[in-house]
Amino acid sequence: MEKFGIFTGLVAPLDRNNVDTDAIIPKQFLKSIKRSGFGPNAFDEWRYLDDGEPGMDNSRRPLNPNFVLNQERYRNASILLARANFGCGSSREHAPWALADYGFKTILAESFADIFFNNCFKNGLLPVALPREEINALFGLTEYTPGFSLIVDLAEQKITRPDGYAIPFQVDAFRKECLLNGWDDIGLTLRHADEIHAFEERRKNVFPWFFAG
Repeated sequence: MEKFGIFTGLVAPLDRNNVDTDAIIPKQFLKSIKRSGFGPNAFDEWRYLDDGEPGMDNSRRPLNPNFVLNQERYRNASILLARANFGCGSSREHAPWALADYGFKTILAESFADIFFNNCFKNGLLPVALPREEINALFGLTEYTPGFSLIVDLAEQKITRPDGYAIPFQVDAFRKECLLNGWDDIGLTLRHADEIHAFEERRKNVFPWFFAG
C-alpha cells in the first residue's frame, strides 16, 4: 500500500445519498480477488448505457453523458464528494478497490457505512466525514468553479480550499499512522517478521515432531 501524503486533488461531486456498494462495483465483477483492474467498472451501471460484464472492452461501451464522472471537467478527479451513508449495502471489499483503482484517494461525505469506512483505510483510501454545512458548501463551490481542487493534509488533519479556508477533520490515530506509512494488514504483520521467524525457530526446537517429514 502506498504512503498517503499531502496532495492536491480535483473534486468530483456525486450528489446522492445512500450510494451502496453494488452501485460502486456491481456484483458480476466480484469474481476476482485481485485488488487491481476494477476501476473501469466503478459505478458501472451509472457510467455506461449498456449492461456490463467481466471481460468486456470498456473503451467500446457507450458512456452515459449525464453521469458526473463522464463529464470532461471531472476527468482525473482524485477526490469524490458525496452525501450521507456512502458505501452502504453489502460488505464487499471490492468497492474501495474499485474507487482506488479509478484514481480516488479521498472520499468526503456526511457519513459512511461502517464496514465500507473500515475497508477504505485497509486499502489506502481516506474517508472523511464532514458536517452537512461543509459538504453543502463544497458541492456549491465544485459546481460553480471549474477545476475546483482541494489540498488534503492527513498529517495535519485538514482540507484546504483554494481560498485558504481550512476544514479540520477527525481520524483515528492508529488508522492515520497506517495510511501515512502505507501499512495494510499484511504490512503491519511484516513489521514483526524477525520476531515471527524467531518464534518459528523456537517451536522447531521445542516441538520437532510438528515439523517432521
